[in-house]
Amino acid sequence: MLNLEELKRERTIIDAIDWDMTPEEAVRLYLEWGNNWARGDGYVIRSKDDYTVYFVVNCWSRPYYIYLIRRNSEEAVELARFELPKRFEKPVCELKGLYAIEDDLKAWLKSELGAD
Repeated sequence: MLNLEELKRERTIIDAIDWDMTPEEAVRLYLEWGNNWARGDGYVIRSKDDYTVYFVVNCWSRPYYIYLIRRNSEEAVELARFELPKRFEKPVCELKGLYAIEDDLKAWLKSELGAD
């Protein structure tokens, strides 16, 4: 599993990131195939060869971590893991759970990874 500094050197992975994918949407797309037709959002999962790369913030216990996940219909693989910077703890991890990256955190990550 990559840390943030190692991830910065993986342009192929960075270019594959779906910056708008949320953990909830990933579950709907890859684990609840029957619901995919309803939204008409362009995502259609046809086989295990279809996958998405996205971030999730784990706020269950400290230290809080950001994970980069590669998910298909068979598995979710953790590609990278690094600590959530302290300045994002309060706005992101107010409650325990798993969260999508949003707003300032997303902007910071894009900047760190040269994806803006």
